[in-house]
Amino acid sequence: MPIYEYECKKCGKIFEIYQRLSEKSEDVKCPACGAEKPEKRVSSFSSLGNNEYSSNSGSCGGGQSSGFG
Repeated sequence: MPIYEYECKKCGKIFEIYQRLSEKSEDVKCPACGAEKPEKRVSSFSSLGNNEYSSNSGSCGGGQSSGFG
């Protein structure tokens, strides 16, 4: 089950929830104030994970720092 990040339009709280793909965003409520329809955010965790993977695979695959040659 994926984790989604939301921001409440009313109180500004940012929170994460596990949500099935079949569930709709309209069903989500803010855990702090109970407001309906918070805004779905793009998770920075996903972006950082992709960048770390790319840089790690590049440094390992190059073989420049290994001393072999």
